[in-house]
Amino acid sequence: MRIAFGTDEATSLTEAIKQHLIDGGHDVTTATAEGAPWPDVGRAVGEAVVGNDADIGVVCCWTGTGVSIAANKVSGVRAALCTDAETARGARRWNDANVLALSLRLVSPEVATEMLDAFLATEPDPDESAEIAKLS
Repeated sequence: MRIAFGTDEATSLTEAIKQHLIDGGHDVTTATAEGAPWPDVGRAVGEAVVGNDADIGVVCCWTGTGVSIAANKVSGVRAALCTDAETARGARRWNDANVLALSLRLVSPEVATEMLDAFLATEPDPDESAEIAKLS
């Protein structure tokens, strides 16, 4: 899977996230320079996803809120700020989320990898397509 990644701060968590994705066989591209302002990070990852340069996006900032809001400003992005694997799985299943937003403050590498695995392994529920279409 092609994954656009962005963070406004390079940390041991962001390195663990990227390494986990690479180890999983994914093609990871960094959408902006690490340390770019969070609005730029969210927008760049969102644009990569809707522009078909990536299948999924992953964004990080201190709370995860800013990059989530910024990504969601890009038409066609459905970014979900998640804190656990079940929420990440549900965001994909019921909301067809295409960008996963993570908090650098709240998430450990172990929880991040659980969320990534859940998000990437879950397909959208076709029964939700009419509801998801309402977002357009």
